[in-house]
This record gives sequence, structure tokens and C-alpha cells, in this order.
Amino acid sequence: MKSLKFKVASFIRFPFCEVAKFFFVLLLLSFQSQTSFSQEEYSTKSKKAIKLFQSAMQKYDSRLDTEAIAELDNAIAIDNKFIEAYILKANIYHDNKKYLEEINEYNRAINIDSAFSPKTYLFVAEAELNIGMYKESKDHLTYFLTLDKIKASLKAQAEDKLSRAEYGYKSSLHPVDFKPVNLGSNINSEYDEYWPSLTADEEFMFITRQIPSNPNERVTHTGMQEDFYISKKNYYDWTLAKNMGKPINTPNNEGALCISPDGMYVFYTVCNRPEDFGSCDIYYSKIIGDIWTVPQNVGTPVNSEYWESNPSFSSDGKTLYYVSNRPGGNGLMDIWSAEIVNVSPMGKISWSVPQNLSDTINTINNEIAPFIHPDNSTLYFSSDGHVGMGGLDIFYTKRDSLGNWSATQNVGFPINTFSDERGLIVNAQGNYAYFASNRDSKNGLDIYGFELYENARPTLVTYVKGFIYDSLSKERLHAKFELMDLETSETLISSNSNEINGEYLVCLPINKNYAFNASKDGYMFYSENFSLKDMTDPSKPYTLNIPLLPIKEDVKIVLKNIFYETNKYQLKPESKAELTKLLEFMNKNSKVKIEISGHTDNIGNQAYNQSLSENRAKTVYEYLLENNIPKERVSYKGYNFSEPIASNNTEEGRAQNRRTEFKIISIE
Repeated sequence: MKSLKFKVASFIRFPFCEVAKFFFVLLLLSFQSQTSFSQEEYSTKSKKAIKLFQSAMQKYDSRLDTEAIAELDNAIAIDNKFIEAYILKANIYHDNKKYLEEINEYNRAINIDSAFSPKTYLFVAEAELNIGMYKESKDHLTYFLTLDKIKASLKAQAEDKLSRAEYGYKSSLHPVDFKPVNLGSNINSEYDEYWPSLTADEEFMFITRQIPSNPNERVTHTGMQEDFYISKKNYYDWTLAKNMGKPINTPNNEGALCISPDGMYVFYTVCNRPEDFGSCDIYYSKIIGDIWTVPQNVGTPVNSEYWESNPSFSSDGKTLYYVSNRPGGNGLMDIWSAEIVNVSPMGKISWSVPQNLSDTINTINNEIAPFIHPDNSTLYFSSDGHVGMGGLDIFYTKRDSLGNWSATQNVGFPINTFSDERGLIVNAQGNYAYFASNRDSKNGLDIYGFELYENARPTLVTYVKGFIYDSLSKERLHAKFELMDLETSETLISSNSNEINGEYLVCLPINKNYAFNASKDGYMFYSENFSLKDMTDPSKPYTLNIPLLPIKEDVKIVLKNIFYETNKYQLKPESKAELTKLLEFMNKNSKVKIEISGHTDNIGNQAYNQSLSENRAKTVYEYLLENNIPKERVSYKGYNFSEPIASNNTEEGRAQNRRTEFKIISIE
């Protein structure tokens, strides 16, 4: 009857799915329907022990786990070699995540008869993997794979778990540098805190906190809700986190908030609202001055009838990364992305059709908690599909210039453990990370910070911040601005300053040259260029406050991003973006007449500089004519070195004097 015993034991192990439980209950009922049953069907001959076992099965099926354990203990007291009782106890402990107790019961069953149910080796190895007993798990799985007549599906499971056990064992022998620091009572409380999010300048931190629905209640596992809290950096410490309040927080749950790196938008998850598209949707709100707008559902096609959550917004203000279980993915939960295609005058965002991120990233299992770093090329996320330490591990991947994501890298032990790790974020500098953990905490989940080791760091970035204002009245302005890579003329960021205080903040990789321009109806456009190639301390931002001149006669500005070959009047390719801006200005302000002027330093004779300045101005003039600006609206003139704006006694001054300007001649 050995084959029947194997069949019974093989159905006792249910955690893989509820279907297994259903079949085992059917099997049990088939035994109970008989007027008598053979003792040979079990590993015990005791009818009393069998009766207790069957009673335990009924209680287990009714979710009465404590009573079921008591019945099984009584059965084992009658016959301490009753293998099925040990296996069922192990299964109950597994369902309750009591993995050490589960392991003990499986090992007792194996010690009685190692050949009774070969699957037991697979099950005990899984439990060992769940609590980081990597060597023991590896040994059990290795033995299991030597057995004969193993089903292909079980063999595949065992091979997958063996790769994880081997990885966990090797990684635990070579830990990465990791010294987590609890952020303290200003951020953490007696409740759970998780899902941290930072602005790029690290001035503000947002967290999700689980609090009682009734403020007068103490901490319990019922009657809780999620709200967002915000803390401001005060030198090296965080101020006391305060509830964000309305309109973001409501009496319902809000979770997994991300703040855009510039601090202008928040995206977060809302579940089970009547107006939602699915079970959980992504919402967003924009800050105007110091006030958050009424949140709006991101809408289709980002949200669907399925589950969407865990948003992360790119630093260039173009792409939303998030998690969904919608059809068309690779597995259970996948990471998706959608691009902004339009923002209406009322602030309504339209999105592209979402794209499944990459087969390199998404697996047949779960990928969640994406965080796109402000470098806009390094993505951190959690996965239980890639080989890791067990449960959800944190991984990272980097996107190349062609848009391809690299092979994923595990951030390593002990950042990752046999438990679930998720919600990692990294500051703009790339040297410090934050995450939620219940390690060494008496208050559940707390926010921790730690120095991120070198190999797991993103590309080094800094941030440019400032405000845009009227050069005459000093009034702060809501204006459009763009940042471009001078070498490629690619527009990296196109955005707007804050509607009330005119402030802006953008993240940029170092070791590049950039062009910056700003514009607003009724004003001359502004252009500037700067280099981050020699930046030695990315923690210190590049500050750029931008004055805009109202359009008036005789007002003139320097076209700072017009470049010529040395001692020549041919335009460099880097000038294209600036010329485009000038053309846009002329088309938008059709009643304006301008003069393009060329200026030089005092090196060389006057005749040479007169010719050079005039030809340079003429080159810009001809560009405008070639692009359909009427000849009567544009003139040009060379001024050689007759109108310096700085001293010609220094190289810096001479560089400022070598310039191209345009001036408003008249406004019809």
C-alpha cells in the first residue's frame, strides 16, 4: 500500500495553491464515505490516531488551525511515528508563516521514513529558504533532484529554488557594505511608516504612515488607514513629519506616493473608489504656490479595469513608471511606463499607450516598487522573479543611450534578506538610499537611511534651481523653460516654473554642457549656457535666477547660445536650438522689428573686427530670412569692439564682449 501512502502525503502540502486543498478534502471525504477503512492507508495502525488526524483535517479545512494542531498533537502522542500528522502540522505552520516550526515537523517526518514522500524534501527546502537557511535548503534540494521519477514541473521548481539557495548562500558569505540608520522620531512613530519619497534637493521627504481611522484609538491591526506625511530637511535633521492634510489625504486609504524630483507633482495610489477604473488607480496633484490642487485620476490608458500602483515619475517630466497586472505583461505584476503627450491649459495630462518595460526587467512572477533615479537612466525595483535571497529582493538596471535596459543586478546581502524588501529610493547625488524595514524596531516598519555602496550607485547628477522673475518689477513669473544638451541640441527638459513663486528645480547629469532658455508671452526670451563638466561637488546645486525683460523698443538681449567657429562667421551646430528660439519669438511677435548686431573683443585691428562682427550678424539675419521672416522686419549691423559690455583686459571680459545681440527696433 506504499503507493497510496505516497498519494495521501503528496496532497497534504497545500501552500502552492488552494486547489491542492480542494483535492485533498475530496480525498478525505472519499475515505469518510466508507463504512470502514484500512489502517494500511496510513503510516499508523492506530484507528484512534487516524480518527484524530481526520478530525484535524476537518478543522484545518474550516480554518481552525489551533484546534487542528491540538488534534494532531494528540494523534502523535498515540503514535509518534504517524508521518502524515507531522506533514499536516508542517503545512499548517507554513500557512501561518511559522517556518521554523514547519521545518521541524518536516524533518521529523523525514527522520521516520525518508522515502515516504520525496516531495517533503522540496517543501522543507522552501521553508528553509524562507528564513535564510540557505545551506540546509541547498542540501535538501540537491538531494531531491537526485531522486528518480520526479515530475518535470516539480523538477523545475526545485531547480529554481536551488539557484536561489545557492545565490543566498554565496551572497551571505560576501556581504556588501551596509549600515542602516533609523531616521528617528521626527520621521518614524509608533505606527508603520513606508514608501519614502524625496525631492531632488532633499529638502522634503514624503512618507506613507498607517494610522488609526479613529485618532483616539491605540495601535491595533484593525481600524487603520494610510495617510501621507511630509517632513522638511533642517540642515542635517528632518523636522517633525506633518500630515499633508486635504485635499490629498482623505478618510480613505492613500498609499505609495512619489514626489516628482522638482517637487511640482505627486502621484499616488487610491483603491476602491466608486469613480475608479479598477480596484486600484493612480492619482496625481500639482502644487501651485504652497497649495496642492484637488487630486485627479490619471485616467486611461494608464489606469485600467485592473490593478495599478507604485508610481514613479522621471526627472525630465515625461515618463510615469508604475506597476500593473493588466493583460499583455510577462507575469503577475509587471512594471509599465507611459509618456506625457499633452498637458491642457487646465492642467489635464494626456498619456501615451502604456508599454511593458522590458523582458530584461519583468519576469513571470512579480516586479513592483519601481524607482527611476533623477539620472533618468537607473531603475531600482523589487522582484521575486529574479534570483535573489528569497521573497522580494531589490534590483537595479541601467538604460543605455539607445534605450536598452541592462541585465538586472541584485543590490546584495544584507540589504536584501530572506524577507521582502521593497520601496528603495536613492538621493539625487546617488550616494545615500532610504527604505522601510522592521529590523531592530519595536514599532513595526520604520524608515531607514544608509550609504549606498559604489557599484550600486546611479550616474552622478546635480540639480539646477532658481526662480524666474520680471527684470523691472521683480515680480515672480510663471514661465516656460527648457534645458538642452549643447552638444546634441536634444531638449532634455521642457517644463514651467511654479505658478505662484516662479521657482523651478531640474536634475542634470554632470560632465556635460547645457543651454537654458526661458520664455513668456510679452517678454523677451532668455538664454544662458553653463558647464557641469568640471563640477567637483554635486551636492552644491547650480543656482540660476532668470530675469525676463518685457518687450519694449530699444530692449536688447544677448543670444548666449549662438556659437561661431573661431575667428569665423560660420555657425556651429550647437547654435541650432537658439536660432529656433529666435525664430519662434519672431513668429509669435509678428509686429516686432529687430536688429541683429555683432560684437567682438579688441584683439586685432578695427577693420578686421568690423568685417567679422558684420558677417556674424549677417549669418543670423540670413537664417531668419531663409525661414520666412520678412526682410522688412529684420536688419543687421556690425559694431566691432565699439560697444563692450565688460573689460577687454581679461580673457573673461573679452569672452563676454564677443557676442551676438538682438534689439527691438519698433513695435507696430
